[in-house]
Amino acid sequence: ALLMQSEFEVPTVEALMACPISRFIHFAANECGYSGTRYELIANWVHPLFLKAKSDASKEDNPSWKEAMSGPFKAEYWKAAIKEIETLESMDVWEVVDRDDDMNVIDSIWAFKLKRYPDGVVKKFKARFCARGDQQLEGIDFFETYAPVVQWTTVRLLLILEVLLQLKSKQGDVAAAFVHAELGENEKVYVEMPLGFRKKGKVLKLKKTLYGLRQSPRAFWQYLTKAMIGAGMRVSKSDPCLFVSEKVIAVAFVDDILFWSSDEAYINELGSKLRAQGLLLEQEDDAAGFLGVNMSRTEEGLIEMKQTGLIDRVLDALGLDSKLATNKWTPAEAKPLTRDVDGEPCQGSFSYSSVVGMLLYLAGHTRPDIAYAVNCCARYMFSPRLVHEQALKRIGRYLKATRDKGLILNPSGELKVDAYPDADFAGLYGHEKVTDPACVKSRTGFLITVSDCPMVWVSKLQTETALSTM
Repeated sequence: ALLMQSEFEVPTVEALMACPISRFIHFAANECGYSGTRYELIANWVHPLFLKAKSDASKEDNPSWKEAMSGPFKAEYWKAAIKEIETLESMDVWEVVDRDDDMNVIDSIWAFKLKRYPDGVVKKFKARFCARGDQQLEGIDFFETYAPVVQWTTVRLLLILEVLLQLKSKQGDVAAAFVHAELGENEKVYVEMPLGFRKKGKVLKLKKTLYGLRQSPRAFWQYLTKAMIGAGMRVSKSDPCLFVSEKVIAVAFVDDILFWSSDEAYINELGSKLRAQGLLLEQEDDAAGFLGVNMSRTEEGLIEMKQTGLIDRVLDALGLDSKLATNKWTPAEAKPLTRDVDGEPCQGSFSYSSVVGMLLYLAGHTRPDIAYAVNCCARYMFSPRLVHEQALKRIGRYLKATRDKGLILNPSGELKVDAYPDADFAGLYGHEKVTDPACVKSRTGFLITVSDCPMVWVSKLQTETALSTM
């Protein structure tokens, strides 16, 4: 019961091994007939119990309808559900109609969340009514689903301009974003009425998009674009999520919007125009955090971009979050990372592909220094060996040593664009089997800067085989 009501960190296998009680656990297991090593006992039996306890504690805070309505907080969850339905009905999201055999009625689902303070004390209860988009039929209740998001090169460019031109910035969030947009004329979407509010023989015919529908992101992007144009903004030809006027620049990543201007009053004026069109725009702080990237101002007025939270998740996944883990000061060794087909198989308890995915997000946003090392590991995403796990852990140890470091945008006084490309020649030849076509592919690396600040960087193998250095 204590575990269910509090936040706790799952100790690593190394931390459990260092704990004196592990010896007594091993002794007790031997008395019961166990014959393996103490490490195997902790890694295969004790550590999974901690993970299960953490998972069960998290599950308690994300209950199903049945669990929520039969648990100790059923009154609070019921109030949250009523508030959600009242909000959606006030926005005219649906109409109640008679059920027909010709309808493709998709299921609905409740998503409940109990939010807590760090000490485990209850903060608030949330309920969200969602549709089962996986049951939709293409050509009947949805057609197109593509929706763009802003490119990070665009965001970095504008952050550089913010420092260079001393612009003011604001961040906004659109509340209940997906229920703003209306469904297309040919999209007939019918959803089961929510549990707790159902009427016999009745279903919901949606007028607006609902969370869970496949077309919801696209519909909201179209709605936001229309609202921006209505407020006097123009859509950029180079990025459909970049909006520009004579006084304000804005970028949108789904329902998160960043604004820049020479004067805050212009941003506030644009916000008022958007709200007047029905957009539930809520003002947040300045661009202090955007999509997991923390942006802070240095004493010199520069912008520093960090992802310490993501680094902590990587370290936790790799089991390097204990004080016993040693640091490394380079993310990769001098010799290249090869396929190592005949090498030892994986031995780690972490998900290789999951860690690589987090590292790719980190390398692509704030840590160009690990781009090469991460790309090397990503090549073996689906067939990793022990050496590849060790390479991942090396990156983790390097991040542990440089956890508080990030990308500092310190533009020079001149607005200019520079590119620094380079490539090796058949870089893996002599390190891998000569019969492997990949070993004779060259590696390309380049860095494009704006006012001497990194904006775009890449490290990858070439798709074609180079026959010479020309």
